Amino acid sequence: MEDFFYTLLLHVQLLTMTLQVVTQGFDYYSWIILPIIIFFSRLCDVSLGTLRHVFISKGFRKIVPVLGFFEVLIWIVVVAQVMKNLNNVACYLAWAGGFATGTYVGLRIEERLALGLQVIRIITNQSYESLLEALKNENHGVTIVDAQGAMGPVKMIFTIVKRKNTRDVVKLISEHNPTAFYSIEDIKNAKQGVFTENGKNGFAFIRQMVPTKKGK
Repeated sequence: MEDFFYTLLLHVQLLTMTLQVVTQGFDYYSWIILPIIIFFSRLCDVSLGTLRHVFISKGFRKIVPVLGFFEVLIWIVVVAQVMKNLNNVACYLAWAGGFATGTYVGLRIEERLALGLQVIRIITNQSYESLLEALKNENHGVTIVDAQGAMGPVKMIFTIVKRKNTRDVVKLISEHNPTAFYSIEDIKNAKQGVFTENGKNGFAFIRQMVPTKKGK
């Protein structure tokens, strides 16, 4: 047993000495710290860029210049560091990885913010009274239109909701009229109307900067 521990100790010492030799003169900043900084900086500026494009497409103008300022500021700093280390492959990998991750993170943040309005069209040839009552109880405005489908007369129910409430409406449809056909589309403007007021969450302060548009 003593021989075993003695041999193990020798191996540990040998490994330690080997690591010291290998890492001697190794530039930790250029090959580890700097790529990490580039990765997270790129993640931030691409996330901001993704959000900026999404906000532009939805017509939110107040926050777009702010996002653009910080996006370009971070980008310039990162580019300057990469240009100083053109022979460092780790910087290139960090740049590409930060771009890919930033795109995903930006879309996830936008999904959590759930900004804007959506119109939900519900088409059914079944009894719709319970669904209509459920929507009204949740303070969703509804409009009912008689229509003609491929299989005969149907009812079309229109409701415009905030994106953060879309899942709740879909759940009501599944509960009260599971065979109904429905479609969901984004809209930019809606004047007047009835909308459900949800409680605030961690993104409420951001929503205040980009309020849902209800008119031009």
